[in-house]
Amino acid sequence: MTKQTVLVVGASRGLGLALAEEWLGRGWHVIATARGASAALASLAERFPATLEIETVDINDAAGVAALRDRLAGRRLDVVFVNAGIARAIEASPATASEADYLDMMLTNAFSPVRAAEHLRDLVPAGGTIALMTSELGSIANAGGGWQLYSSSKAALNMLMKGYAAKNAADGHTLLLVAPGWVRTEMGGDDATLSIEESIPLVVDMIGANQGKPGLRYVDRFNGELPW
Repeated sequence: MTKQTVLVVGASRGLGLALAEEWLGRGWHVIATARGASAALASLAERFPATLEIETVDINDAAGVAALRDRLAGRRLDVVFVNAGIARAIEASPATASEADYLDMMLTNAFSPVRAAEHLRDLVPAGGTIALMTSELGSIANAGGGWQLYSSSKAALNMLMKGYAAKNAADGHTLLLVAPGWVRTEMGGDDATLSIEESIPLVVDMIGANQGKPGLRYVDRFNGELPW
């Protein structure tokens, strides 16, 4: 049986690193990317030398993402998971935040992940999966005012993927906007309600449950549909 391959974009730490480790533990071949040297990924490679590849790319560097696609030309990627996100000016509003902080979030959290999906989509066969890490906070219907600027960047990601899905429906890909819950990572903070171990295995289970189901879904770790 051919080993399945997943590309995890943004796997140097936190949720991306945990995704790579989870898939490795399930016997997958994992290609994991980081912007630079990652001691955590290097340690993971020592444990899984035959099944983990490490690539260097900055998701905000369009040429770098295109070069990654060229390096992977001819490879079959069963799953591409784009994990990219920064949180700045958490308590700020448009009246108090710096424009630079907001534009950085829009670039990293919304524009660049969908651009990466566009660059990498032809490496994924029909029936394969492209997943992007979003958040429950990206739901406009459920907006409560917290993390206002970050939330809007994730809502923008969701909207961009709506357009992507409509334009590329003929690909036959499963497209997932994944909300993992509020997880205790460097970005999520110590007050977050979930450990990585309570979130990421369920995320990987959910991706497996959606395999071969084309179309776009905005889902939580339990495979529950979230309101746009």
